[in-house]
Amino acid sequence: MSRERYALITVDTEAQPKRAAQNHVEHLIWGKHENGTAGIREMCAAVGELGSRLVFFVDSCGVYLHGEPFAEAVRWLVHSGHDVQLHTHSEFLPDSFWLKNGFAARPHMLNEYDEGRSAFTIRYFSEYLARITGKPITAFRAGSFRWNVGTLRAQGELGISLSFNNSMRALLDGVCPHAEATNHPFVWSNGVIEVPITERRFPTFGDDVWWGRLAFPSSQRYRDPPWRVLWPYTLGRDIQVLVVLLHSWSLLYWDENGYAVYRDDKRHEDFRKLVRRLAKDYDIITTEDFLDLHAHGKIVTTHTVDVSRAEMKPSLGKKKA
Repeated sequence: MSRERYALITVDTEAQPKRAAQNHVEHLIWGKHENGTAGIREMCAAVGELGSRLVFFVDSCGVYLHGEPFAEAVRWLVHSGHDVQLHTHSEFLPDSFWLKNGFAARPHMLNEYDEGRSAFTIRYFSEYLARITGKPITAFRAGSFRWNVGTLRAQGELGISLSFNNSMRALLDGVCPHAEATNHPFVWSNGVIEVPITERRFPTFGDDVWWGRLAFPSSQRYRDPPWRVLWPYTLGRDIQVLVVLLHSWSLLYWDENGYAVYRDDKRHEDFRKLVRRLAKDYDIITTEDFLDLHAHGKIVTTHTVDVSRAEMKPSLGKKKA
């Protein structure tokens, strides 16, 4: 029976060069290490026990760079019935890629691109990923939430109808042009529906501002056990749609070099507990489910924001909010 409260468990699926010394897909996607394994297969098994599915925002630029090993993992996710959507860490693409496609090598960061380059990036890598999945791309999350008006307009033109980029924390970090202080879905004036990452403004001292993000593992700033990560975001709060953030390496740990390593199964077990607790109060859904629920009036958007708001340039450093 539907509870009319919904949760999307989203996994940014990445094989970034700085997070492993070698064998990036094996270590960061599959989570395979000499002493154990904790990666996407284990995540899928945890939700599979409940008959649910995850939303994998796959770094299509990483698939381009790593080739068949990463593409094989993407096909495995699709074959296993999970939801694969677009993620981009284009800052790791080589200069030769941009020069070959008629662009200057810099800037590297997506939020700093002009509209033409932003649109090219979304078009190229959504089509690239769709050729692997065999399905159209309907949702996008920018790497590190670095998006701009060009990516948003490109989504509207390409029919990528869901954006998972709204984040007050990203706005304060100066990596995106705009954010709404809301956890409720809203719609941009070009028809793209924004599904905010679930966040909360926490009390701080003085003029400091800190927005916490519903992510697993839980923030080091608040040391609740991982399966209690939901409490600060849900207790006494009317949130119809939760968006939980993980990464493909979230069941791993970091060594002294900043590389992902397997230590034990504790985070795997904590994730299973989190999913089970979440499923007691929320229906765990995919982006396809979201669009269907929205079409039938089960999920509603609260307001419309003009796309022109995204034309504001992000400020350097932190700002008050």
